Amino acid sequence: MKASILLPLERPKASREQVKAALEESGIDAVQRGSDFGVAVGGDGVFGYFGRTQDIPLLFVGVRSDGPTGSKAFMAEVDLSELASALQRIKEGKYRVAESKRLEATKNGKPIGEIFTDVYLERGSDSNSLRYELSVTGEGLKIEESAIGGGAVVCTRAGSTGYFSYVDKLRRGDWLDPSAHRVIGAEEVGVCHILPSYTSRKGLSGHPLRYTVPWGCQVSLALAREADARLYGVGSKREGMPVGLGDEITIIPSAKTTKLVKVSRT
Repeated sequence: MKASILLPLERPKASREQVKAALEESGIDAVQRGSDFGVAVGGDGVFGYFGRTQDIPLLFVGVRSDGPTGSKAFMAEVDLSELASALQRIKEGKYRVAESKRLEATKNGKPIGEIFTDVYLERGSDSNSLRYELSVTGEGLKIEESAIGGGAVVCTRAGSTGYFSYVDKLRRGDWLDPSAHRVIGAEEVGVCHILPSYTSRKGLSGHPLRYTVPWGCQVSLALAREADARLYGVGSKREGMPVGLGDEITIIPSAKTTKLVKVSRT
């Protein structure tokens, strides 16, 4: 059995040698190509990246922090301290591979990337609030919204414990609960406005903040006024992908899935 070691280039939470030693202890070969599965070590940001860029089954290994701004690794299958024993169970065949749905994004009709967790349109470093339009279309469903705020998040079930759940972290008053989150269904897509000062929906008297729509819908985003806007969660650049006035971002279901290694506990 062969596995690849997947670590972020910046600030890895474990060394390659540490992960390789755990693989070798379990009788699994560490390789760069032709692996049966990948061992991704880090937090949810690392998992989100490899989950949208890798097509091999992935074992998410978490390195959690007790600090309020440290990694929570909600999506981790095992902790780093459990890696050796988890790999031994995998070697013994005590695991299964589950598939998680992905979305994909296009910019002006051109595919720009896969989405395992979430994608979000947000203001860059030189911008005030964004003025933007958001629409959702699907079978028997049409939503048309306008908003002023930080932007908008579109997420899968895998990403629902992240940016989509910022509202849950604020609900308990004047302090944040880092563990607060809402998990949406596998057949849903989450839509959330980021700290809006104003939202409106055609045909609705209220002001939408966060909701879910059925899987299969198309979500579209476009600026209503020029701004320094960036799309995050696609591509590999930390500064995001520039989005200008006249650009249309569409988010639709992907034909690909993310394969996740689930280890038997018995």
